[in-house]
Amino acid sequence: MTLEFRLDPPGGPELRDGVLALWTEVSNAGGAVGFVPPVTPEDIRPAWLKHLGDMAEGRTRLVAGYDAAGTVAATAFLTHNTHRLMRHWIWAYTVMVHPAHQGKGYGRDLMRAVEDAARSFDGIEAIRLTCRGGTGLEDFYASCGYKEVGRVPDAIRVAEGDDRDDITMLLPLH
Repeated sequence: MTLEFRLDPPGGPELRDGVLALWTEVSNAGGAVGFVPPVTPEDIRPAWLKHLGDMAEGRTRLVAGYDAAGTVAATAFLTHNTHRLMRHWIWAYTVMVHPAHQGKGYGRDLMRAVEDAARSFDGIEAIRLTCRGGTGLEDFYASCGYKEVGRVPDAIRVAEGDDRDDITMLLPLH
């Protein structure tokens, strides 16, 4: 089985519920997607609403991966820069694959879908993302062609006494 990736899938309750369920599952499994477990969909809803508002205003695009049952199994939000000197690259945020689907190559498939989407945007020359140190994510992104271009030690406080590096990765598209 493979995931079917869609750029800017149709909105509505199914997408909302699918993304909230995915984000909750990934967070509660220890995924580095902006929350520390335990969380509920209601805890995540404000972040979803912010992304939704940014999508409605055209600042953010969504790449969603659907499994054979049509369930949202992977996502990445692609955000355009508003600064006039940085409009040639985009950010990838909230990159996640459902824990039940990890280890099947879907993360790599998602990153290819992100790259394909970015290449379809006029004037975009690179993708930047950040990841939390101590999870091995920088190695995964490096295996997808991203290069580490910055690191801020102990910038992310997961819990008292558990500080992690904030790592910036870049994928040039040319």
